[in-house]
Amino acid sequence: MKDEKAQKPPLREKIDFERLGREELLTVQKEDVDGVVEISLRPRKIGEFVGQENLKENLRIALEAARKRKEPLEHVLLSGPPGLGKTTLAHIIAHEMGAKIMATSGPAIERAGDLIGILTNLEEGDILFIDEIHRLSKVVEEFIYPAMEDFKIDFVVDKGPYAKTIKFALKRFTLIGATTRQGLLSSPLRDRFGVSFHLEFYEPEDLTKIIQRSGKLLSIAIEKEAAFELARRSRGTPRVANKLLRRVRDYAQVKSIDKITVEVVNKALLGHGIDPSGLDVLDRKVLKTILEVYGGGPVGIESLAATLNEEVDTIVDVVEPYLLKSGFLKRTARGRETTPLASGHLDLSGNSSKSPDLFSAKK
Repeated sequence: MKDEKAQKPPLREKIDFERLGREELLTVQKEDVDGVVEISLRPRKIGEFVGQENLKENLRIALEAARKRKEPLEHVLLSGPPGLGKTTLAHIIAHEMGAKIMATSGPAIERAGDLIGILTNLEEGDILFIDEIHRLSKVVEEFIYPAMEDFKIDFVVDKGPYAKTIKFALKRFTLIGATTRQGLLSSPLRDRFGVSFHLEFYEPEDLTKIIQRSGKLLSIAIEKEAAFELARRSRGTPRVANKLLRRVRDYAQVKSIDKITVEVVNKALLGHGIDPSGLDVLDRKVLKTILEVYGGGPVGIESLAATLNEEVDTIVDVVEPYLLKSGFLKRTARGRETTPLASGHLDLSGNSSKSPDLFSAKK
């Protein structure tokens, strides 16, 4: 008979990333390594956050005003494509306000009762961060309105003729909601946020700074030109930039290369299917399908997803934002269409290392 303990998966303790040292990071289970490294690279202060200058200035003002009044910050809504720093900004806000942060996500809160337990455990000034807040159920969303507005919740005890409503006063807290689909938020929920910020894609110059900073934290020697080449291929997204940096680091270590150069970047990313414009296999597959199967479009998103055997949300949330930003794709009332830039890129991507200036391309 096998040992009963051996059959159970190892417990994964909650990791306090604030206190982890460099040696402790190396002891974390293998499946957690990428997540730990990603969090260790996140800036903790607003001054360390690169890019999004207008957002940072307005956030500084809101934070300073709240501190001077000795009040919790108003509820904050952060929107934008994945990987631009919404979760990072939520933790920065908590650090700047000297507050505790409790993080959850919209799909994780299935019932109003789940939310009651979370809200009643918040102390004065604490921050509740809800990622993908647009995916809250309608019942939970209705329940959160009085909590946001009046810091009170009403819940029903018993049922039938003995049912009664109990009001429970909450301590003043700050709700930070993050969403990749702001248009899916209901108007009543959106209007209850006092501060709203939209994160834009990053310019290559800002991504270069992020890559150089991450390189120092990971003890990676990387030339400035190589950092810029990585930035150009990072889809305007810091999360992608850090991921590609780790993949290039792996390549350099296996090949016993001491310093990352442009040539190393090109060779490493070639194996991962990342072309000089930052498009991956799925991006090119989407463009090629529209061009070859649908004659360049227009094509409806449902038809495109069915042809690719992909989920609609994958195309809309992951693939489309960067293709639209870079000028390879346009979205019309009749459906998705490719641009001349897309057909030219697919013709040249296998034979040329040159790529268009994506961030100055006309839409």
